[in-house]
Amino acid sequence: MPAAARAAEGGTLRVTGGRFGGRPLVAPAGRAVRPTSDRVRESLFARLGALDHARVLDLYAGTGSLGIEALSRGAETVVFVERAAPALTALRRNLETLGLDAGCAPARVLREDVGRAVRRLGRQGERFDLVLLDPPYASAELERALEALAEARVLLPTAEVVAEAPRRHPLPAPGGLALRDTRRYGDTLIARYGPEPERATEAADE
Repeated sequence: MPAAARAAEGGTLRVTGGRFGGRPLVAPAGRAVRPTSDRVRESLFARLGALDHARVLDLYAGTGSLGIEALSRGAETVVFVERAAPALTALRRNLETLGLDAGCAPARVLREDVGRAVRRLGRQGERFDLVLLDPPYASAELERALEALAEARVLLPTAEVVAEAPRRHPLPAPGGLALRDTRRYGDTLIARYGPEPERATEAADE
């Protein structure tokens, strides 16, 4: 059975709230892509609150479930960064199904390495209110991505960085970002970071 049919019939991956609430999302077959569960996404976005007019960056976007959830709940734009071909196919299909153009606002897809994409966005002067991170588990990608975010100056002074990690994975503490809180959902850990005060001041002055 095609992935789209499995998602629609099984209801294993859906948008949990907002204007697209209840709409199914497709995911590639196999375990190469590990979408954030509906329960975790629903809880996470309830804690984030209103996203009206927010500019969002979705790194290691996979199926796009996190960024699409943000658009559904009022975000103005989302830049999705993903380089794996199966995930990109699912991501673009999900955007198309929801009537979101993957080439321009409100949704833009970059097929690129995360670190390279973040640095390029910084050089282009792009700034974000919210960054969503769901890197591969059991890798150094989370630390690498957080360091790139801190160095590239893509975060607005009040920005939040939300990262998903396995519960037993030590959380990185990169310079320039402060860990604000953590929340556990079974074996999943959600960590929220923000710019350190001196970095926030520098970003506000730019």
